[in-house]
Amino acid sequence: MLAGNGIPVLPLRAGKVPFGNCRTCAGSPPRCGGRPNMKTPGPCDCPAPCHAWSAATTDPNVLTSPVWAPVWRQAVAVAYHPGGVGLTVVDLDNAAAVAWARETLPATRTVPTTRGEHWLYRGVMASSNAVRPGVDIKSSMQYTRWLGPGAGRMAVLPVAVRALLVKEDTTPVRGQVVSSFPTSAPWSRQVATGCRHTERYVRTGLERGLALVRARTESGAGSQAFGVARFLAAQHTACPGPCGLAAIGEEIVTAAISVGVPESYARRAVVNGLETAAEGAA
Repeated sequence: MLAGNGIPVLPLRAGKVPFGNCRTCAGSPPRCGGRPNMKTPGPCDCPAPCHAWSAATTDPNVLTSPVWAPVWRQAVAVAYHPGGVGLTVVDLDNAAAVAWARETLPATRTVPTTRGEHWLYRGVMASSNAVRPGVDIKSSMQYTRWLGPGAGRMAVLPVAVRALLVKEDTTPVRGQVVSSFPTSAPWSRQVATGCRHTERYVRTGLERGLALVRARTESGAGSQAFGVARFLAAQHTACPGPCGLAAIGEEIVTAAISVGVPESYARRAVVNGLETAAEGAA
């Protein structure tokens, strides 16, 4: 039924985990090289349900094949690949996580689980575990158990969920070096020849955003940098461009580093913010 509705599925064994790889595919990295759609693409075309989420399929010929049939007989649950059907699942593992979601995230379709809830959104993003206490993100390159269709209207994947992949970085011990400061030139009209806004408008908004990031001296500067980057980039979606968004991003990165965010995290937060604004305008 699920596969017939376009949902790629796979069997799970005891422990709610996929069946192990066959001898040909075993090993880390896999001796077969992995499947073409994995993080590290490979040539594997093994007909068995190997490689976990990557084995999920809607093909009835595969699902009923001689190598899958005995596995289904041993299976204790069915899983699916959310990213393969254009979904993101926010896996809330306990009551506290559910309470946080209800206060923080837009309402959407929910599916009860043994300990908490799955919140389903339309849209695909990177998967990550433990983005906050009791919260996992399952979307691309990940599987989750099928526990029913759930109830409620499914909402579009919100920025608040994408932002969960930005680490909450605290200020390091005084004197500890976490990264070097970028030395690129600040935003100016010279790098924004296609921007329809005045220089005063851009600089005023940027300075306010930088102040918000610098105010996060204890924690949350990474997430604040994401939000500032997204907000500022959204102001330029109607411009013919270029608008010098890379230069704006560098100034936000510098502000985040100044309050202790490691440079790699700061850059990831800002890039995600800029890209999210562009996706929202598409």
